[in-house]
Amino acid sequence: MSIWRVILAIFFPPLSVLDKGCGSVVIVLLLTICGWVPGVIAALVILNNPK
Repeated sequence: MSIWRVILAIFFPPLSVLDKGCGSVVIVLLLTICGWVPGVIAALVILNNPK
């Protein structure tokens, strides 16, 4: 996980998980719409997953 991905996850979470698949983007987008903090947390969790 690079520092640029973390910064991108903080400012625009769905954009930071684009290469993780369509499902991840949709989940993070929905959580970001519901509230900014859940979207950021979900993006950081997805980015931190080594798989």
